[in-house]
Amino acid sequence: MAKKKTNTEEMLLVGTKVKAALKDSGCNVASDALEGLNAYVHWLVTQAAQRASENGRKTVRSHDFLIMQ
Repeated sequence: MAKKKTNTEEMLLVGTKVKAALKDSGCNVASDALEGLNAYVHWLVTQAAQRASENGRKTVRSHDFLIMQ
C-alpha cells in the first residue's frame, strides 16, 4: 500500500531519476529528500512566474529562473 502524501504540493520530479543522479554522485538518499527538493522546485516555479508577470509577460523564459553560474 502506498504512503499517503502529507505534502499538498504535486510532485514535479521523477523520483527514480533524481535518486539515480544523487547515487551517481556518491550520495545516499533520505526518505524526505525528494519532498524537500520538490518544495524547492515549486518555489522556483512560483518565483519565475512572478518575475515573468512583473515584466509584462505570460511566458516564463529560462532567465526567469535566475540560475547563477
